[in-house]
Amino acid sequence: MMNKRKTIFFLILAVAVFFTFHGKQGSNGNLWRGVQRTRFPPAPTLLFHSRRLSRGKIYSSSIVDSSITSEASMSMGEALQGEFPILMQKVHEGKPLLYLDSAATSQKPRKVTEVLREASKNATTFLDESDIQSGINKARSKVASLINAEPEEVVFTRGATEALNLVARGWGDLHVSEGDEIILSVMEHHSNLVPWQNLAERKGAILRFVPLSNDQAFDLEAFKSMLNPGKTKIVAVNHVSNVLGCVNPVNEIARLTHEAGAVLSLDACQSVPHMPVDVRELGADFISASGHKMLGPTGIGFLWGRKELLETMEPLNTGAQIFTEVSLDPSAPPPSTAFLPVPWRFEAGGVPYPEAVALGEACRYLQSLDMGRVHSYEVELGRYLWESLSEMEGVRLYGPSPDSAAGEGRGALVAFNIPGVHANDLAFFLDQEGVAIRSGHHCTQPLHRSLGIAGSARASLYVYNTRKDVDRFCKKLQKTLKMFRDMGFLVEEKSPCPLVSTADPTLKDPAINRPCTDLWPRVEEEEMGEESAAS
Repeated sequence: MMNKRKTIFFLILAVAVFFTFHGKQGSNGNLWRGVQRTRFPPAPTLLFHSRRLSRGKIYSSSIVDSSITSEASMSMGEALQGEFPILMQKVHEGKPLLYLDSAATSQKPRKVTEVLREASKNATTFLDESDIQSGINKARSKVASLINAEPEEVVFTRGATEALNLVARGWGDLHVSEGDEIILSVMEHHSNLVPWQNLAERKGAILRFVPLSNDQAFDLEAFKSMLNPGKTKIVAVNHVSNVLGCVNPVNEIARLTHEAGAVLSLDACQSVPHMPVDVRELGADFISASGHKMLGPTGIGFLWGRKELLETMEPLNTGAQIFTEVSLDPSAPPPSTAFLPVPWRFEAGGVPYPEAVALGEACRYLQSLDMGRVHSYEVELGRYLWESLSEMEGVRLYGPSPDSAAGEGRGALVAFNIPGVHANDLAFFLDQEGVAIRSGHHCTQPLHRSLGIAGSARASLYVYNTRKDVDRFCKKLQKTLKMFRDMGFLVEEKSPCPLVSTADPTLKDPAINRPCTDLWPRVEEEEMGEESAAS
């Protein structure tokens, strides 16, 4: 009887060991591969369920690689985090890094860094010029595929800033004259503001600025009233605000712009990386984006333009590799008649090969995730961030609520302030906890002035972030605020002057009014003078 019991025991043990071993291979092993190499193939190959849970994940196991279908609760961010090695690092005496600054610059997945490294090695080993050009052309095609464009409509630039300057110089100098009007909005990034200020100064044009609506979004009715057919030449606005998070109504803006006989230049730095952007449907005439905000390397971006418009433009830079012939003969035709076709005429000096190839890989990677699903995931994650912060006492949020019409589909970022605590101080102490956010004016000083603040803190999310990241951020934020509270901060200071309006000279448009932020130093000086007189 004892031997029989021993036999049964060892049989059960053997079966348990067998299934335990193979179960781990099929679960943990496949999970690791899923985290490292997860791809989100096109919709026909998936059983996709958009589970819109209140403040929850929208991704079930059915949208991810079959190797991780056993992880029913895995979100897109959880599936992808392993592909971004930097997110695994420890900072400040072993604290895990929490990266919440993707609106400034995104991290790169392992595959993009591998392509960048390999291309850099090849470029320094006398790779045949035809191979380099082939690699650049393939990268251009991948960028074009992401935005549903033709490759010859895509111009490689050093970033979105150069792309916007190319439009302001190459198109603006030829089509804007004295007395013509250029329409921007008060929420523009400096990269989409200063080039147009310079153009207006060169040409004697008039700048007009669309103000914020009551819910801190693009005021479409004000925009309609500003359009001046025959005078308005170009409208330059962002697609998604890098501070307010609102998605501007580009289709309607484009329709109204074209009815007025103008063209639309779109700063798409905060949209191309996060949502489907189809240039055939959007209606814009130019689109600019930056590689380092879309999982790619720094030092490269692109301009998309309608080919018929690009062909009327002159290059921003001239030099090598953009002419068919260069001569010293004074009787020879001028260089402008010997430009290469679009887009090569705008890429003087050549395109940086490693960066272009890596950007192409980043575009391929994003397409493999399916940009529609990326957007859905980020919208829900951004809503969770907004709601989590809105529940914290004393936190002021900027931009439209995700529950409002203006906030529908808003970007996965939230700018905020804590009364009595400077945003830079807040960001510094969060950094000591391993939390990376952004603080300052985010290259939108006029916008912050229109909000009556000097700056703000901003947390921004991307495909590799999760609800757990949001929860950890809020926990660390509460801890930091407790520290400030214990030190006697978190007391809101009274404004030294009533909120009167005065023209903002930095906008060069007397029609735009703002609170009296700039009067504060003068008021303080007057108070000091009164105190001295009294003594």
